[in-house]
Amino acid sequence: MKIIDPHLHLFNLQEGEYSWLKPENPPFWPDKSVISKDFSAEDLQLPDNLQLSGLIHIEAGFSNQTPWQEISWLEKHIQHLSFRSIACADLTLSSADFSLQLDQLEQYASVVGVRHILDADASQLLQLPQVIHNLQQLIEREWIFECQYSLTATLATRELEAFLEVHPLQLIINHAGFPPTDRDVQQQWQANLQRLAVFSNVAVKASGWEMQDRNYQQELIENTLSTLLNTFGERRVMLASNFPLCLLSKSYTALWQQYQQLQLPQEVLQLLCHDNARRLYRLSD
Repeated sequence: MKIIDPHLHLFNLQEGEYSWLKPENPPFWPDKSVISKDFSAEDLQLPDNLQLSGLIHIEAGFSNQTPWQEISWLEKHIQHLSFRSIACADLTLSSADFSLQLDQLEQYASVVGVRHILDADASQLLQLPQVIHNLQQLIEREWIFECQYSLTATLATRELEAFLEVHPLQLIINHAGFPPTDRDVQQQWQANLQRLAVFSNVAVKASGWEMQDRNYQQELIENTLSTLLNTFGERRVMLASNFPLCLLSKSYTALWQQYQQLQLPQEVLQLLCHDNARRLYRLSD
């Protein structure tokens, strides 16, 4: 079976900055040394019954001020795989500076969108007129916005919902919106998922399990995926690795084997592991 991994990161510590990987900077994970090293496309090893036919590289802090440097390195480095890039972008820049940054990124064939990690600042950022205007610039270029924050944040979700009611932004939710392990807030996460799923231009990637719990169980994946499929349908959900962060819990091979063990019809698994990513990220393989 062919797969396309729609959310992974490669590191080149000699050329890039990656300030978040340095031990003196947050996040202060005790196991951060596991991923504080170079990772190349050659490290993406799969079992014999699976073939990696493409990938989507998500910005990894190579150079947040000059994000095209990461794309330049990727396009030289990834030679034998079909891939697309999501670049870093700062939504708080002036309209002119943001436009210049997009112009620079547009020179690279692999770029199809950008990410500005919203996280705890999501509700504040999504209320700023400057951020709203820069998101509109993405629409004009038909670019994807990778949306990363906890969907337990209802205020942020309402701001995003209000924007999407007016603007047809192509938006992909990262890491399933961080499904909570606390049952008391699971309903909040699910309700906010439903708010965003109303918009046909919104899709979601299921990954980043290790960021919630290093010792996560298959049950977390199964329950999350069941909710995502019931909410978004089969054609707007993707399975991804979050490599190399997945190594904080298990190997790349083990994670994709785990996905193959999900009790899903083969045609649905094909959509989640390949076809949806191919369509949504405009990838040829």
